Amino acid sequence: MKQLGENLAIARVRRKESQRLWAKRLGVSVPTLIRMEQGDPGVGVGIYATALWLVGRVQALPALADPQNDRGALEIDVREAVRRRAVRSAASAEARLGRKGGARE
Repeated sequence: MKQLGENLAIARVRRKESQRLWAKRLGVSVPTLIRMEQGDPGVGVGIYATALWLVGRVQALPALADPQNDRGALEIDVREAVRRRAVRSAASAEARLGRKGGARE
């Protein structure tokens, strides 16, 4: 969040826009703009989205939560697959042992 805020502040300065004008364009107060530019997570995501729209980067938002980049969910998927494989392997081994034991009797 801090880096995003800093990047948005740089974008504002490069456009030679004052904090007062930029805040007005965002529909927020100057103190809220300052908090956003500091990366305050308490600032609403809509304000960040509007700022991204103002600098022509709103198309980057969907990529933030792209399932392909969700490493936490990927790790859960892998653990679940390993767990299922372990259960299947144990069940398969028991079934094979049961068949072999039945053939001997």
